[in-house]
Formats: sequence, C-alpha cells, structure tokens
Amino acid sequence: MLSLLTTFQGSVKCKVWKKLRLFHATDFQSLMYPCFTFCSVLGIFPYKINGSTFETSKQRYILSTVVLCVLCIYELIVLYEIDITQTIKFKGVPKTLERNCFYILGNFIAIVTYILNGSRMHLLQNIMNVSSNLPLDSYQKLSKLIHIKDIIGFSYLIWEMVFYYSTLDFDTWHKAFVPYLNFLIFQTDMLYMNCVCILKACFKRIDDNLMNLREHVVNDQPHLLRRVYHEQRNSLLLKELKALKKQHLAISDTVHKLNMIFSLQLLATIVLTFAELTFELYFYIMHWKIGMLMNNVSHPIYDFLLAVSMTYYTIKIVLIVWACDTGKDQATKIGITVHELLNDITDEQIQDELQLFSLQILHRENAFSAKGLIVDATLLTAVSGRLFIS
Repeated sequence: MLSLLTTFQGSVKCKVWKKLRLFHATDFQSLMYPCFTFCSVLGIFPYKINGSTFETSKQRYILSTVVLCVLCIYELIVLYEIDITQTIKFKGVPKTLERNCFYILGNFIAIVTYILNGSRMHLLQNIMNVSSNLPLDSYQKLSKLIHIKDIIGFSYLIWEMVFYYSTLDFDTWHKAFVPYLNFLIFQTDMLYMNCVCILKACFKRIDDNLMNLREHVVNDQPHLLRRVYHEQRNSLLLKELKALKKQHLAISDTVHKLNMIFSLQLLATIVLTFAELTFELYFYIMHWKIGMLMNNVSHPIYDFLLAVSMTYYTIKIVLIVWACDTGKDQATKIGITVHELLNDITDEQIQDELQLFSLQILHRENAFSAKGLIVDATLLTAVSGRLFIS
C-alpha cells in the first residue's frame, strides 16, 4: 500500500513538473501554461482543464465577475472625476484625451473579454484538438517563442508598476487599477497571438505533409509489380490527401472562430496602441521643443518613461502583426504546394481530390482580421506613415 502511494505521488509530481517545464512544451496545455497561469492570476481565465477538455470553473467565474464589477465602478468614478467634476486634472488637453482613451478602451476590452468567456473556451478547445497532430519538435520551437514572450512581457509590466510606484505620485486608486488594466490588455493580446502562432504551426504541418507526398511521387522508383504497386501507392496517397483536406477544413474553421471572437478586442488594441504612440510621440516632441512636462517628474526620468512606453507598444504591435502576417502566408503556401503536387500526379482520382482541395483553399481565406481589417504588414506600413506625417 505504501509503495502504491509513493508511486502515485511520484507520478503526480512528474506530471506537474512536466507541465511546469519552460521552453520544453510537449502538448497544448504545457505550451500555454504560462499564459493560462497569468490569465488566472488576473481573473480572466474562468476555466479548468480536465484531461483534454476545457470546463467552466464556478469559483473562477465568480472571481472574474467580481473583478469586472470592481473595475467598471472604478472606471466610472475616474471618468466622472476627469470629465465632469475635474477633481483629477492633467497638464493640457492632450493628456486628458490620452487618459480618456486608455480608460475607455481598456475597460471595453475587459468587458468584451468577460462577455465572450464561453465562446473563447470553445475556441481554445478547438485549437487544442487541431493542434494534437503537431509533432513534438513543433511544440518545442513554439515554446521558446511563446514562453519567452509571455514571461518577459509580464516581467516588464511588473517592473514598470514598481518603477511608477516609486517615481510618480499616484492616487491610491490609480496605483491599484492602472497597472491591472495594463496587465489585462497585455494578456488578452498575448493569448490571441499564441493562438495565431499555434494555428500557423498547424498550417505548416499540412504543408510539410504535402511536400513529403510530392517528394515521394517525384522520387518514385520503377517497381517490378508496377500496376499493383501503383494502385496501392495511389490508394494510400488518396487517403492521406483526404485526411489532410479534413484537417485543413478544421483549422480554417478555427481561424474563422478566432477572427469572430477576438475581433472587437483586437480592434480596440490596435486603436489603443496607435493612439498611445501618437500621444506619447506628441508629448516627447513638446518636451523636446518647449520643455513641457505632462507628469511631475524630472526631465531625464520623463524622457525615459516615454521612450520605454513607446518601445513597449511598438514591440507588442509588431509581434502581433508578424504572427498574423506569417500565419496568412503559411496558409497561402498550402495552395501553392497543392498546385505543384497536381502537376506531378497523373492518377485521375488523386487529381480530382487535389482539385477539390484547391477549391477548398480558394474558398477559405485564412487571413487574420478584426472586423474586416486584415492584420498584416500593410497595417504597420500605413500607420507608421501616418505617424511620420503627423
């Protein structure tokens, strides 16, 4: 009995250690573990994972509801004090507009995140299912990006919070809720980016399998029993193509759900990011030209804060756009590979299956978007040009 208990405890510790190992993910749960942990701490992850199934946690859902209610009350009080009673005053109208933009969009993201909790749980379940076919080395590569990004970003926000507390003269309310809003916006953005990266890896897996099929067809050697051999080979190729087409359809449906669920949050993030960059660039120019300060800090610290904040927003939006743009390119590459394979195949059944696969790809535009706004490199080009002109 004692030996069985010891074995059970050892297996539990082994599973926990496996789940906690950073940069060495072996499945979807271990890959997303840091992100899910940070979201749970913030009260925006009202789920629990039972084996390979997401379930709603009653305790976490209550916590999420309480956190949102307190946050909404705080936001209403702050906006009332800024815009109505003007008990909270900033140096200049631009700073007042910047704070209004931050509070309104930040609270909007929090509300949308809460409302879509159920839909997001089903989305995460779908991503877990479609990513179950990924090989171990794909999880290893993804974990290096996702874990480093999540940990460094969260650590930076903690450092920023401590630095602001020790440097700036904030009211108690602001000391509690402004950092929380920053954490919440960051984690929802990283959750979206992580989902995009996983779906991109799924598209790459399909393309790699198609390339392997093409190499098998091109490098095929003559066989003594040529007719029987080719019939068996073509039958296997046909089954493999049907399986890949089914996987592609499932991944494409997941991309569509991702766009629907994260559209409002992503659009608010884009607007907030470029609004903050515009305002902070304006503050920096005004300080450089006429020495105007928007906060009660010394000149070197003020320049440092603006530079760090602009760097943070720039890096975050660049990473999101990079993930979406490369994900769309990876999905498009599958269509090219299908046409290359179609040119190398002579069997009519396989050609028909490839034609159907090609039509499926054409009808499923796997672009990551937010309410019709395609998130790719052209977005950064357009906005950076607008910032430069302004």
